[in-house]
Formats: sequence, structure tokens, C-alpha cells
Amino acid sequence: MAFNLFDNEEKVLEGGLQLSLRLEAEGAPSDLREGVVTLVDAYRKSMREQRRLVRVSDRQQEQLSAVNQELHRRREEAEQALQRLKEAQESLIQAEKLASLGALVAGVAHEINTPVGIALSSASHLADTTVDVRRLFEEGRIKKSDFQDYITTASEATALILSNCDRAAQLIHGFKQVAVDQTTSERRRFGLKSYMQEVLRSLTPKLRQGQVEVEVDCPDDLELDGYPGALSQVLTNFVMNSVIHGFEAHRGGKIVIQARKLDGDMIELRYHDNGAGMSPDIRNRIFDPFFTTKRGSGGNGLGMHIVFNIVTGSLKGQIAVESELGKGTCFTLLFPRIAPKEGIEGTA
Repeated sequence: MAFNLFDNEEKVLEGGLQLSLRLEAEGAPSDLREGVVTLVDAYRKSMREQRRLVRVSDRQQEQLSAVNQELHRRREEAEQALQRLKEAQESLIQAEKLASLGALVAGVAHEINTPVGIALSSASHLADTTVDVRRLFEEGRIKKSDFQDYITTASEATALILSNCDRAAQLIHGFKQVAVDQTTSERRRFGLKSYMQEVLRSLTPKLRQGQVEVEVDCPDDLELDGYPGALSQVLTNFVMNSVIHGFEAHRGGKIVIQARKLDGDMIELRYHDNGAGMSPDIRNRIFDPFFTTKRGSGGNGLGMHIVFNIVTGSLKGQIAVESELGKGTCFTLLFPRIAPKEGIEGTA
């Protein structure tokens, strides 16, 4: 279209030149001839300027096209880099979950050693005593006092065996449930207080090692319908952060976990420790991915990022943190008692 436009302008310019020559040949007034010549010159300059602007516009269009192509290429590179970053983050998150589960297995195995060891010792002692009594009986030398001593020993050993086997069974049951919850996204109904106690029981070795006291304030009949594994991961991260960061400088800390039902069928869960607390800078960045104060000491900075994703994703809730140096840390969770039906998401 631009070339057609210039062709027309060339014809107009040619017509102006011919008009100027005809006026001169016919002896037209000089001022009229000069006016036509001036007009033709101005039109010629306008055409040159238009051609120059078209060339400039063409160059700019080429440059803009090149810039757009470069932007498109870089956007694709950025999207690919973002995808690789998400995949790497997902791998780290899965590694974090497996590490948490591994710590749980080690802790429960250590905890089970005590009741199993006591039960084994009691059973061994009962077996030895039984052998001695059988020998006395077979030799016809058994006395009433021997039999009474055996009955006493058998009763005590049996009580120890039963109580410690029951203790081990409870630990195994709690471990199985917590482990399944942490590795699956199964939805079920569960009592909040009893489940939190199971999670804390699985963390007993860490709590005992740091001489940390835990108090749970929750109604016995408060029941949730949702994803216990999500809650288990949140509580586990809270406790481990308290042990590793909050009580790092001293032993004998205290953790208080309070839960209550609010209007609108909402649950408020407050987790508070009396540990070292956080500075404003750390508190403001606590939920950022890969932020950790333990860089180089095994921390990858994903623990609280996972917590944030779980609370806002799986639990469909909100989380807030309050903390001051020397005054401990408090996390407040607000989430529906009955999880939305669309299913679990955001646990990454």
C-alpha cells in the first residue's frame, strides 16, 4: 500500500511540474508561477520526508520483530528454568518428607527397645524360674515356699510382660498410623487430641533428649474430618523446629499446644514454645522457600515452607506467627473442621 501511495504522489508531483511549465509558456503572472513552483518544491520535500519515515519505520519494525523473537526465546528459557526449579524443589520436599519419616522410624525403634527389652528379660527370668521349679518337682524336693515364690515371680513377670508388650503394641500402632498418614493423602475422621498425642508419642525420643515438656489443651470430643497426615507433618515440623532452633541453647523448654472449635465450624490451633524466639528479619522470612538459619548444618530451608503449603493447601486454612527474641514463638492455625471435598492439595 505504501508503494501505491508513493506512485500516486509521483503522479501528483509530475502534474505540478507540468502545470508550472504550462503557466510559464502561457505567460502567466510571475507571482502565480512562483507560488506553483514553491508548492511543488514543498510537495517534493514532503515526499522525501515521507520516504525517509517509511524507511525508519521499516527498520524499527524489523528491530521490534527481532526484540519480540528474543523475548519469546527468553520467556521459553525462563519457563523451562522454572519447571526445572519446581521439579528440583519437589524432589527436595520429598527428600524432606522421607528424612522426617526416617527420623520417626529411628525414634520409634529406639522407644520400642525399652518395653521389648523389659518383656524379654521378664520372660527369660520366668523361663529360668520355671526350669528350677520343674526340676525341684521332678526330684520330689519342691516345698510349699518354693511354689509360693514361683507364683509370686510368675505373677510379677507376667504383669511386666503384658504391660510392656501392650506399651510396645501402642507404640507400633501409633507409628503405623502416623507413618501411613505422612506418606499418603488418605482422608478420615479422627479425634484431634488423641491424634496429636500419637504424633507427640512418636517424637518422644527427641523431646526426652532435650528435656522438653509438652502440654496439650484440647477437648477430648473434638473430632476432625480431613487429612491427619497433613496435621502430622505440621506438628512434626513445629516440634523439630522448637527442639533444633528454639531450645538449642538450653534444655528444659516447654511446648503448649491449644486447640478449640470456633464459630463457623472452624478450628483454631495454637502452638507455643518458650524458646529463643526469632528476630523480626527471620520472622518475616520464616515461610520463604529455602530460607534457613542452619545452612551448612543439614538444613535445606523447606520445613516451614512445607508447613505453609500444607496449611493453605491441604487444610484450606491460614497460618500466622508471633515471635520475639527471648520470648518464644507462637504459631496460630485457623482451618475448617471438615476439610473441603475437592481433596488434598498443596502438600508439596
